[in-house]
Amino acid sequence: SMSVGKQIKSFKYAIHGINTFFKTERNGRIHLLAATATVILGVYLGVDKTDWLWLSLAITLVIVAEIINTAIEQVCNRITTDQDEAIKDIKDISAGFVLICAFFSVILGAIIFSPYLFN
Repeated sequence: SMSVGKQIKSFKYAIHGINTFFKTERNGRIHLLAATATVILGVYLGVDKTDWLWLSLAITLVIVAEIINTAIEQVCNRITTDQDEAIKDIKDISAGFVLICAFFSVILGAIIFSPYLFN
């Protein structure tokens, strides 16, 4: 098993990766802003515990999808910066799963917030 020192070091690397993502990726900052707005709206409207579970799942899903997308794009850019059909497809697929997650989150937000807003 991993020593405590190695576990702490790997945790620090992970935190560094998350920080790098939010510092360097415009989309990451946009998702963070959307997450913050969602939390503020949820607090303001007083959403219940179940709604918070769904909202936190949606926020996590989108941010994790964007982080994975960024990692895939960076790997692709290290492989080649030339026009490459296979690399383009990989990047498009990766962007596609982020879009699916974002779409799910928007639908979920609409379902959760509409009773609070339109009652």
